[in-house]
Amino acid sequence: MSDKPIKTPGPDHPITIEHDGARVTAAVGGRTIADSSATLTLQEADYPAVRYFPRADVDMAVLARTDHATYCPFKGDASYFSVRTDDGVLDNAVWTYEEPHPAMTEIKEYLAFYPDRIQVTEAG
Repeated sequence: MSDKPIKTPGPDHPITIEHDGARVTAAVGGRTIADSSATLTLQEADYPAVRYFPRADVDMAVLARTDHATYCPFKGDASYFSVRTDDGVLDNAVWTYEEPHPAMTEIKEYLAFYPDRIQVTEAG
């Protein structure tokens, strides 16, 4: 039996996921590493909204999987990637829920970037 609780979003802890169709990019050091019109915007409770990019729209060649992991009772186990840049490595700057909890299956195969390390911008 798992000692990790599984919680479902609800009135006390709402989570919404929206497709907005806007073109969004993620860049580091002036280099675009993701460009998509198929991002998801996840709004969880009072936290800042997070853009999730489909893996197909991310330059996976600049990412390196790390051993770092975290757990969210609403979303599941998060895996992390570092980003290799011309100036060095940004450790654990990207996260993903590869097997999210049933209420969050929409974010499977999507990646999110820490905005204090990766510039995420909506075009236009």
